[in-house]
Amino acid sequence: MLNGGFQILGTSFDSIDLAEDRMRFKNLALQLNLKQPESSICHSVKEALTNAEKVGFPLVVRPSYVLGGQSMSIRHDTQSFKEYVLNQTKIFEHGSLLLDKFLVNAVEVDVDAVCDGEKVFIAAVMEHIEEAGIHSGDSTCSIPTNTLSDEVIKEIELQTERIALALEVKGLINIQFAVQESDVYILEVNLRASRTVPFISKAINIPIAKLATQVILGKNLNQENKPFNHFAVKAAVFPFTRFSGIDTLLGPEMKSTGEVMGIDSSFEAALAKTYMAAGYKLPIEGTALVSVKDDDKEYILPVARMLKELSFEIYATKGTALYLNNNGIAAKAVNKVREGRPHIVDMLKDGKINLVINTSKGVKSVSDSKDIRRTAILQNIAYSTTASGSKALVLAIQYVKNSKLEVKSLQQIQNV
Repeated sequence: MLNGGFQILGTSFDSIDLAEDRMRFKNLALQLNLKQPESSICHSVKEALTNAEKVGFPLVVRPSYVLGGQSMSIRHDTQSFKEYVLNQTKIFEHGSLLLDKFLVNAVEVDVDAVCDGEKVFIAAVMEHIEEAGIHSGDSTCSIPTNTLSDEVIKEIELQTERIALALEVKGLINIQFAVQESDVYILEVNLRASRTVPFISKAINIPIAKLATQVILGKNLNQENKPFNHFAVKAAVFPFTRFSGIDTLLGPEMKSTGEVMGIDSSFEAALAKTYMAAGYKLPIEGTALVSVKDDDKEYILPVARMLKELSFEIYATKGTALYLNNNGIAAKAVNKVREGRPHIVDMLKDGKINLVINTSKGVKSVSDSKDIRRTAILQNIAYSTTASGSKALVLAIQYVKNSKLEVKSLQQIQNV
């Protein structure tokens, strides 16, 4: 019962507060021997600047109790963090600033489950294609997972059960994990329906919201997973063409306004359907622009090799071109906008580029490359702003070029 005499059905108010309150949940995670990234709660500018150095960079920073990742940011050094804090001083008037150690090169995982207080039904373990640090609402994700080992998936399922039972959940629970090498970290726990519930329900052919409602109303949980012989991939839909000033670079602040879904017997086919549904014009030949930050150069090599195998000609900004050529992948260097004409934006506007792969880090680099991403959108050129996302995009292109997509109803696929 709450102070006005209202009864909450399902999960109790105290359990919800336990999941939402950072310190209370941190203590619970310690009791359950579960890993979380190093973190800190700050109530002033001075405290934030001091604690940032203790937690260590890179950092994920965000105001407490926000939706959609509003004002969230990843900061890689003291100077950029100080700029963020000094521009967000109003945060401390009504709340606090949360600092979390950013897990570099980690895979993010979403889990949706239903619990009746005694039993836990894990509806799906979803692997994000984009690396951790991209808001879950903007990420492409796959059911079943595509790269995680059986051991890691089992550990995630066990941790989900332990958390749901410890919180005495009666209804839905969503947990966001990050996997760095073989270590599993808890990022966030939400005792509510997540935006992925409709996607999961269609993918596994079980009405999750109905199941959770029955549990909330007092029915015991008695649900088993159905046979699953296909892949379901969800991708975000963005409103970038409607807003002239917005940057397409993805990050911890959510930018999408919708999502689409593709289902097929293979991961690559489901990917291709999803990208096409999201409005991507997948090129099967032509030229690709590759311009990536130093951290991503190693990870972009296999993607560049795939493009060469697909007979794409590669153009790259000078640093990326040098790296690719030094590693045996032929790439023609092209000017950035500030390096003079003819530059890459000219080539995009002239229809000489069919695919754009662009990742960026740092204020200056992000600003310099914004025109590339913006022009790709306006010219309806397929693009990716993450290294892992670019691999998925090229896998989809490879499938479209070498195979035939078949259209089936949702019911046909689920009954296979």
